[in-house]
Amino acid sequence: MSGFPEETAEKVPAAKASFEGAFTDDGFLGGRLQLLQPAKGYRAGIDAVLLAASVPARHGERALEAGSGVGVASLCLAARVPDLAIAGLELQPGLVRVAQENARRNECQTRVSFHEGDVGASVRDLAALGLAPQSWHHVFMNPPFHDAAASTLPPDAGKAQAHMTLGSDLADWVRFACVMARPKGTVSIVHRADALSQILVALEGHVGGIEVFPLWPAAGKPASRVIVRGIRGSRAPLTLRPGLVLHGRDGRFTERAENILRHGAPLLLDQPV
Repeated sequence: MSGFPEETAEKVPAAKASFEGAFTDDGFLGGRLQLLQPAKGYRAGIDAVLLAASVPARHGERALEAGSGVGVASLCLAARVPDLAIAGLELQPGLVRVAQENARRNECQTRVSFHEGDVGASVRDLAALGLAPQSWHHVFMNPPFHDAAASTLPPDAGKAQAHMTLGSDLADWVRFACVMARPKGTVSIVHRADALSQILVALEGHVGGIEVFPLWPAAGKPASRVIVRGIRGSRAPLTLRPGLVLHGRDGRFTERAENILRHGAPLLLDQPV
C-alpha cells in the first residue's frame, strides 16, 4: 500500500515552527507542499486532503476552515486554487503557530491566515478576529470524531482535543459553518460514515442541495468516511453520490485517488464512476 503522507526522516527543531516539541516535515500533494506536524499526537492524513479537494472554490472567492489544525486542508486548497483567500480557525494556540509557519514556508502567508478561536465563540468575537459571519463562499471542516463525554481520552492532550468534541459537539460545528457561510455558500464536512445521521440532522433547515459522497477503503468494503456538502439556504433535495474507492486490490491508491492525493486534482462529487 502506498504510504501517506510522504514523510522525511528529519525531525524539525521546535524553533523553526515557534512551537514546543519534535516535528516531522511531511510532503503532501506529491511533495508540492512541505508541512510541519507534531511527531506525537494528532496528525493529518488523507481526510484533510480529500476535504480540501472537494471544496468547489473558484478564483477570487473566500474560504474558511473550522478546526484548521496545522493547516493541511487549507494549504492543500490554496495549492489547488491560487487566487483564493483562506482563513483557518483553530482552538489550540500551538497548532495555530505551526499552521502560520507552514503557510510562510510554502509562500502562502499573504492569502492564507490562521486564527486562534473556538467554533462556539460569539459572532462578535469571531468578527473581532476578522471572521465576519455570512461572508464566506465556502466553509469546510473535519470535526472531532468522538464525544468526550462518552469516550476515553487519549493520553496526549493535543490528540484528545483534535479527536474529541471538548466543549463543542458536532451540532455546534455545523451551526458555526451555517452562520459563517454566505447565502448560497457551500458547507463541506468530512467525517466518519456512522456520523452521517447526526450531520444531516444538524444541517436540516439551514443547508439544502446536500450531496453525500462515501469514501470506500476498497471495493466491496463499507464506507469508513463520508463527505457531505450542502448549500446554505437551498431547498434542493439530497443526492447520494457514487463515492470514491481509495484502494485497488493491490493495496495501492486507485488512479482517481492518486490523482487527487498526489497530484492535487479536484474531487468532483458528481463525476461518474
